[in-house]
Amino acid sequence: QVHLVESGGGLVQPGGSLRLSCVASGNNVNQNDMAWYRQGPGKRREFIARVSGSGYTVHDASVKGRFTISRDNAQNTVYLQMNNLKPEDTAVYYCSIFIGAQNLWGQGTQVTVSS
Repeated sequence: QVHLVESGGGLVQPGGSLRLSCVASGNNVNQNDMAWYRQGPGKRREFIARVSGSGYTVHDASVKGRFTISRDNAQNTVYLQMNNLKPEDTAVYYCSIFIGAQNLWGQGTQVTVSS
């Protein structure tokens, strides 16, 4: 059974940076695509970025140039480096892993961008 645990969220000022981490436990998780999503207040959950088992990445246009997804297969960890944060980036950030037809989720970590 796969389990995801996110960390790294918090309160940051506009223009600041945060790095989120997501540790995956389970068999062969390094072979699976993983992704980051977020859900802001009163908004639907939206895609941010995705990384394949081999490290190929895709980023949504709304965060390209500011956010970077990466993974460390030795640590079973996926990261989301977030730079130049804006108040509109305030959201709960979720890690996800794609296993066959399933999309499994972590519990989320809160990111608040405010002065």
